[in-house]
Amino acid sequence: MKKIKEVIVVEGKDDTKKIKLAVKADTLETNGSAISQTCLQQIALLQKKRGVIVFTDPDFSGEKIRQTITEQVPGVRHAFLTKKQAVPGKKGSLGVEHASVAAIQQALANVYTEVPAAQPLITRSMLQQANLMAGYAAKSRRARLGEILQIGYTNGKRLYERLNLFQITPEKFQAAVAQLDQEEKKHG
Repeated sequence: MKKIKEVIVVEGKDDTKKIKLAVKADTLETNGSAISQTCLQQIALLQKKRGVIVFTDPDFSGEKIRQTITEQVPGVRHAFLTKKQAVPGKKGSLGVEHASVAAIQQALANVYTEVPAAQPLITRSMLQQANLMAGYAAKSRRARLGEILQIGYTNGKRLYERLNLFQITPEKFQAAVAQLDQEEKKHG
């Protein structure tokens, strides 16, 4: 079983249990979307000592936690699951605890590191040309692009920020858009 040196920040106890089935790692639980100042201070301290990987649920609350941590603790790393990978068996909400061990291992193998204040590699016009900002299919295209690049779903404004924060290269972006276009032609 792979050992992760960074501390993985998750939302709750069930997430911790599932992570420990997939990898050897320490976790810190935020205990919900109202992340406390004390928890943020702990994350900042852990970031300095060992590094932190934020691994929250692919839903509104998880995204809110991720954004709060990103704003307060620079340089954290991020792991993402798609909504499909985090669907509960019978009832409940989306969550890391519902993902397969393989999906968790894959997400942790494709961790992104923030590069704050870096020179943007992807422009807004590139996003517009790829039909990711406006139009009837923009939302679904952004969702699928997030899956292909393993960076999670975001709205148009956050997509621009996230692509550049994680320093996605124009080549990698264009390859993902080409894959997206191919899939749409095939199913369209």
